[in-house]
Amino acid sequence: MQRLRPLNDFIFKKLFGETENIDNLKSFLNAVLNKDKTQELVELEIINEKELTTDNIQDKKGIIDVLAKTSDGTNINIEVQLTNQDNMDKRTLFYWSRIYSRSIVKGEDYSNLNKVITINILDFNYIELEKYHTTFTLRENDNTEYKLTDILELHFIEMPKFKKIENKNLEEDKLQRWMMFLRNDISQEELEVLINMDKDIKKAEEKLEYLSSDPVTQELYFERERALHEKANLINTGIRQGIKQGIKQEKIEMARKLLQNNFSVQMIVELTELTEEEINEIKLELH
Repeated sequence: MQRLRPLNDFIFKKLFGETENIDNLKSFLNAVLNKDKTQELVELEIINEKELTTDNIQDKKGIIDVLAKTSDGTNINIEVQLTNQDNMDKRTLFYWSRIYSRSIVKGEDYSNLNKVITINILDFNYIELEKYHTTFTLRENDNTEYKLTDILELHFIEMPKFKKIENKNLEEDKLQRWMMFLRNDISQEELEVLINMDKDIKKAEEKLEYLSSDPVTQELYFERERALHEKANLINTGIRQGIKQGIKQEKIEMARKLLQNNFSVQMIVELTELTEEEINEIKLELH
């Protein structure tokens, strides 16, 4: 039986975003938020629990996230991103602001706005720091111990950086155990050690095994994999086109300068690899 990829956002939602698996979510969030026994999340409500259908599974632009609320009103949003679109910081703040502004209705006092925590699990490197788990809040530039407010908390968890950690501390670090569980390339031997070490991981793996054997889940999983693959191809194609366009623009700028310095059209063709027709068009623009 093939173990379905936990970082497929559809499977992640099935594992952590359904009320019947809320213990998985509590355990994962306590690990991410570094809650000790006295502060652990006990009461948690999943907000966007909706049935996933073929239509929203196939939507390449659709977001399959996990949104929950704690007993004190704090909203927590988890999103898995597999492809780098070079906009994760802006994207995160945009979705944070949407959730934050929805926590009160028009006319209510701003003091009723609730804290929003966003957690981004990335299958690529994005933050220019070595640590795999980074957290951002609103602090004063010089006096970093002073926090303006705690209403904003952004987490980035980067799988490639985690994989590079040579001496992992699985016995003492709960988040590292969850990250090992989420790895697609975990070996059977590593998995057995993990589930013997952590009863929460064992429970999540049993759920994943069930999902991996369910024909309906398998069908939706492969539909989502196809949609994610097509999305990645579109992004990569767009990046390549952008690079080509940037190179072409540089050649045009070079041709303009060469024409202004009275270089011959033939010489500019050789130097820029633009066509004679393109250079003559630039020449007309200059005049």
